Amino acid sequence: MKKDFTYIRPRKVQVITMGCSKNRVDSEHLMAKIASAGVELLPEDAPLPTEDDIAGNPSSIVDAVIINTCGFIKDAKVESINVILEAIQAKNRGLIGHLFVFGCLSQRYRVELEAEMPEVDAFFGAFDTESLLKVLGVIDEKSLDTARYLTTPSHYAYLKISEGCDRTCSYCSIPHIRGKHISVPMEQLVKEAQELAAKGVKELIVIAQDTTYYGLDLYGKRALAPLLERLCGIDGIEWIRLHYSYPAQFPQDVLDIMGSNPKICKYLDIPLQHASSKVLAAMRRSIDGPATQKIIDDIRAKVPGVVLRTTMIVGHPGEDRREFEKLLAFVEKNRIERLGAFTYSEEEGTFGAANFKDSVRESTKQKRYEELMELQSGISFDCNNARIGSEERVIVDSFTDGVFVARSQYESPEVDGEILVGKESFYAKYGIDALPESLIGSFARVRIVGANEYDLIAEFI
Repeated sequence: MKKDFTYIRPRKVQVITMGCSKNRVDSEHLMAKIASAGVELLPEDAPLPTEDDIAGNPSSIVDAVIINTCGFIKDAKVESINVILEAIQAKNRGLIGHLFVFGCLSQRYRVELEAEMPEVDAFFGAFDTESLLKVLGVIDEKSLDTARYLTTPSHYAYLKISEGCDRTCSYCSIPHIRGKHISVPMEQLVKEAQELAAKGVKELIVIAQDTTYYGLDLYGKRALAPLLERLCGIDGIEWIRLHYSYPAQFPQDVLDIMGSNPKICKYLDIPLQHASSKVLAAMRRSIDGPATQKIIDDIRAKVPGVVLRTTMIVGHPGEDRREFEKLLAFVEKNRIERLGAFTYSEEEGTFGAANFKDSVRESTKQKRYEELMELQSGISFDCNNARIGSEERVIVDSFTDGVFVARSQYESPEVDGEILVGKESFYAKYGIDALPESLIGSFARVRIVGANEYDLIAEFI
């Protein structure tokens, strides 16, 4: 901390979270401790007061804005910096009392940020929330380490099971920013999940930089499957969804529990990044093309009906047209239901930046990205269209402008398409006097009646 004050005692605080769901969990742990001190927490999308508001009521000022930043790739860094600059402008206008920044960007560039943005009262690293709480005059109660102040809808929550990563993928700055892999003890995770269930959470989305690595540091073996079994035993939790599973050395016992336990969604987020052995070797992914195909085949065989989500990187050094064609052929063959892509960007501190020349032109990267996503668009439409006529169990996320937004076990919130149901279907099933809002956060049965490449249309049954 570079300012000379020891602490403030804010009445109103706004926390803004940038980047991934792992950052969101960090913010929610921080917010739980802030709220425990009696501080009012404003929604992160709440508009700031105007100058007129403050002139008429000085207490309407936001005493502190805290920005949890992302520093993973160029676009994320730019977005975080822009949000900080907007907050600085608001502070200069007198709408914010104090401005604090923490998270990945300040973990990585703290010295530079302090020099360039003196208007920010203090920067903190990603793991220095104790100092941030001290500045706010909040005691860091260790008994609240599992507490969460949910910023998601109350019926689902993310559960971060580890920190950091031991992988050395050529393009990834996470080990440089977040450090080595550290698993959260299983008892602590079970306690946190029980507390979430007591709040009304019905769906847990299990996340980490690599969920399959869970337990190696604590128990000497991969313990994701035993953890999932423990989580399945928690009353109130009905869906458990698995994200960010590294394909190399994928633990087969996880597939066994996915195939046998109805609480585990038949859904897996498994970032493959490429299908060419040459490119995968350059990426330092510890897996080649044939082994990548085998893990997809194993998942499909052991978990019939599973929906897969993955990401690919195009334009990595060493990817010529021939290697890109191998990626296209893999995508065409495997018909992965959910696929996103990025163009390679050279990130300082990574193996790639130190050892490779960023040899693929930006225009070529963009063309390959567009070609891949055009292929995927057709696959996504075909997959959605094949579901027309099926009956599925969904959870209702929201009701806006006469439309229910829902998801089945095959859709993860924020990243996948949605199942849309009109209010007419609701009234036909529940009666004209029923309140649509009463269905939010509840499970229902629907029939799929329409589809496009992103979303499904359904009716209640």
